[in-house]
Amino acid sequence: MLKIHHLGHAQSERIVWLCEELGVPYELRRYQRDSVTNLSPPELKELHPLGAAPLVEDDGLLLAESAAIVEYIIVKHGEGRLRLGPDHPDYAAYLYWFHFANGNLQPAMGRMLWMNQAGLAPEHPVRAAMRGRLERVLSFVEARLGEAACLAGREFTAADIMTVFSLSTMRLFLPLDLGPYPNIRAYLQRIGERPAYRRAMAKSDPDLTPLLT
Repeated sequence: MLKIHHLGHAQSERIVWLCEELGVPYELRRYQRDSVTNLSPPELKELHPLGAAPLVEDDGLLLAESAAIVEYIIVKHGEGRLRLGPDHPDYAAYLYWFHFANGNLQPAMGRMLWMNQAGLAPEHPVRAAMRGRLERVLSFVEARLGEAACLAGREFTAADIMTVFSLSTMRLFLPLDLGPYPNIRAYLQRIGERPAYRRAMAKSDPDLTPLLT
């Protein structure tokens, strides 16, 4: 059986959610962040040199990186569900938004988090540039969700699973006011109505009320 190593309040929630959507059986092992550093515990470092989550074990294989894991599970265990193939009219949009999460959205949020932790003044030019970049990225997502119900188009796909963490749980570390983004807020409300998402969050982070507003 697939084994998911999940760090609390982390991107590894994507993997639990994916398995719930696909109905793929899994064993879940949960880890807590260090109370001082907020980083991964030593147990994860013993499994993988980078000491990060998610990690999955499957028949002797140990695989890291959430995007790689999502693709692996869809192909290996999910019969190709929740991804769009090359003959689908939204194939290119699916590819783009699947990779947008870790290619643009999450890095933009991560850079702002680092700016905050570094204590740079609000008017510092680097911090201002990073803030502007994040605002452009969020506005781009907002525009997309104004023209499509899901990121790839009409269908819910793994592109949505890859993206929601950044718009929700990541705000525990980088608080954001989503007031200026009504389409994003409506999208998160729709996601919150999905039974598989509710099950996944209850199992992976039972202490957390999902940040969907």
